[in-house]
Amino acid sequence: MTAAIGTARVVRAGTFSMRVDVRAVVVCSALFSATLVVAVWSIMVGDFPLSARQVLSAVFGDGGDDAEFIVQTLRLPRALTAILVGAALGMSGAVFQSIARNPLGSPDIVGFQQGAAFGAVLVIVYWGGSSLAVAGGAVAGGIITALLVYVLAWKRGLSSSRLVLVGIGIGFTATAGVDYLITRADIYDVQRAAVWLTGSLNGRSWDHVRTVGFALLVLAPLVIIGQRSLDRLDLGDDAAAALGVRVNRAKLGLIVLAVGLSALAVAAAGPIAFIAFVAGPIARRMVNSPNACVVPAAFVGAFVLSIADLAARRVLAPTELPVGIMTAVIGAPYLLWLLTRRARTGAL
Repeated sequence: MTAAIGTARVVRAGTFSMRVDVRAVVVCSALFSATLVVAVWSIMVGDFPLSARQVLSAVFGDGGDDAEFIVQTLRLPRALTAILVGAALGMSGAVFQSIARNPLGSPDIVGFQQGAAFGAVLVIVYWGGSSLAVAGGAVAGGIITALLVYVLAWKRGLSSSRLVLVGIGIGFTATAGVDYLITRADIYDVQRAAVWLTGSLNGRSWDHVRTVGFALLVLAPLVIIGQRSLDRLDLGDDAAAALGVRVNRAKLGLIVLAVGLSALAVAAAGPIAFIAFVAGPIARRMVNSPNACVVPAAFVGAFVLSIADLAARRVLAPTELPVGIMTAVIGAPYLLWLLTRRARTGAL
């Protein structure tokens, strides 16, 4: 049984009911289809071009040894890592921006990604860590940075302006720490860290897919459950408390979840800029909702990062650019426009 409420539908089955936003479903379906097309296209092109039929056959183990090696070992893990990292960053950015009530409150702007990068580089430089160890270092660095920002920004509540300003300051401190670590490392570790810090999907393996896939499998459902609290927090702390939300506990829990998503995405592909920053606002406009759209933001992030990686591979082919450079080209103009717009309205 269904009932219509605006663009939403309430689906009921006995005592169970669920509100489904039809427009959000359509948007997510379209983005999912577009992302799959881009992923297949990305797998097809390269020094050894493949047809769509060869790609699909190789994915299912029926495309010949050469095609299967190229697809299953080289290109498919990269494409999946792009999709999963983009989804994790998009969801993380939507949560942070909603809590901060500020589009600048994105993990790549307010220092959380830089903190995760510091933890990961620390592991690379001093322990030459495996992918799992680097992931652990990134998560630890991201969570410690988030807690530090939370404590320093707290003053009878969590102010969005203080959160942004403190986060930017902590981010610069973490970046300085990364620079110091690089000066103390040997040349091999410097080269490894430098490529990783640019934000790169080159050479991604199934270990990286598992890292960020685990993050989404465990943390994304919890964030989706927290969407209800985010919607109420958007009404203001007092209104949310009146509706039964434990404001400070809800904010801290959501921040920890979002940091986990962002940090494991950083561990898999490095600190890729601007995906978390742009995914949330684009998702809200596509869905036409003033609230945090964590699921649409995940689909937007996956699509944007996939298309950015394809462009990074092909714009200057046969030279491949780190995807972080391409996302900066996409995101920097939006950041400048946003800063100019908010300065004119006195919101900064």
